[in-house]
Amino acid sequence: MKNYETVMGLEVHVELATESKLFCACSAKFGAEPNENVCPACAGMPGMPAVLNKRAVELGIAAGLLTNSEIANVMTFDKKNYFYPDLPTGYQITQLYSPICRNGSIKIPLCGGVARSDGVVSEKIITLKQIHIEEDAGKLVHDARTETTLVDFNRAGVPLIEIVSNPDFRTAEEVVAYLGKLRSLLSFAGISDCKMQEGSMRCDVNISVRRAAGANGAHGAQDEGEAPLGVRTEIKNMNSLKAIAAAIRYESQRHIDALETGCETLIQETRRWDDDKGETFSMRGKENLADYRYFPNPEIMPVCISQDWIEAVRNSMPKSSHEIYNLLTKEYNLPEYDGKIISNNKNLADIFEQTLKQYPSPREIAGWIIVELLSLQKEDNKEEISIDCGKFAKLIELVDNKTINRNVGKKLLVKVFEEGIDPVSYVEENKLGLVSDAGVIEDTVRAVLAENGKTVEEYKAGSQKVLGFLIGQAMRKLGGKADPAIVNSLMTKFLEE
Repeated sequence: MKNYETVMGLEVHVELATESKLFCACSAKFGAEPNENVCPACAGMPGMPAVLNKRAVELGIAAGLLTNSEIANVMTFDKKNYFYPDLPTGYQITQLYSPICRNGSIKIPLCGGVARSDGVVSEKIITLKQIHIEEDAGKLVHDARTETTLVDFNRAGVPLIEIVSNPDFRTAEEVVAYLGKLRSLLSFAGISDCKMQEGSMRCDVNISVRRAAGANGAHGAQDEGEAPLGVRTEIKNMNSLKAIAAAIRYESQRHIDALETGCETLIQETRRWDDDKGETFSMRGKENLADYRYFPNPEIMPVCISQDWIEAVRNSMPKSSHEIYNLLTKEYNLPEYDGKIISNNKNLADIFEQTLKQYPSPREIAGWIIVELLSLQKEDNKEEISIDCGKFAKLIELVDNKTINRNVGKKLLVKVFEEGIDPVSYVEENKLGLVSDAGVIEDTVRAVLAENGKTVEEYKAGSQKVLGFLIGQAMRKLGGKADPAIVNSLMTKFLEE
């Protein structure tokens, strides 16, 4: 409703792409058997020292560089003594008093990045309060059959950064644009794989609603944003952009209804989103800072971050999404649309790069990725595409060199994607190469015309749409192994005789 303004801040948790956990040598990889990656240190056994993972600090520095943040000269770790049933120590090691980064910013496009009449894309700057490094918690598994709760400590101690924004968001679209930009920045830099479906990128949304400036004369003398903030609720642990947008719209409307009708008293609380019901539900009252009982961790020494270390991290960082876009559009002369699609997705950019090393034809590769591979991804309902880039390159080359036609190529791509076949061997074994004998093609076209005299008369009477039917009949007789362009040309030529 126009009389109200939604105000939001985000806390984004991103697991860092390290081999081991934050304070021990256990594997940080996703997908292990429950409690497989646990040692006495991350199990919270007495007397086990916490040894800081240097790579996690370097990835935190990289995140600071990407978000235009101030990187601390000295960072420290603290204990957050809120009860965590899925952390063996019962507390979390995090950063409060001296986090690794402060005061950053990220630009996001507004209205889908549509350019104004002057050609400038409208943008908004989202400011960041801080980025801090902390250990992740484990995972609770609730078994309804036995009415018990099991705990998996594999994730306990995995390093993550929490990126805390200021309350700069006003719409669900801004939140989605910000998360998309953040995911692109971090994944391209190798800071995290940002796989939301695996929980390596999660988001807490702090949301409140207030009357808009000037609404009903309530704040007529004030500019937008000067009205007092409303009661804040937090929607916890969201890991889907679609669900985040839906939860924001639902919770915003819930606040507005409460303010308009008085049917509900808003309280500061933490809520969860039920995707099946499309509603948020209360989990607990929202904690205040005092509830966490922070104090400096005496077991971990302060970490000094020199300017030389920062520059070494800067120089080791891979190409950004923006740099890849410029490479695609300027050096490889791809259309802007193709460049945006590929450069906005680390998975696609990696496939493009690896395939290009095998077969140097950027336009053809981009076309196959955007048209064919993305279609297969959508049909398979997968977050990411996994394909052997060497075999993918061979397939594109077979079509490009007219060894097979594109229709056969599309069918082969499915087999490469799903079964990992070698396209060259498969074409040879199944005799799928193009029919190149001009005489065979001509004879086939004439046979189709002779068999479909009535359709030929319709064409000559002005019905152009029957041409496709005739070409299809010829292609069927040729087993789909002729060049459609040649069949089309011959068919049109003989029809005009």
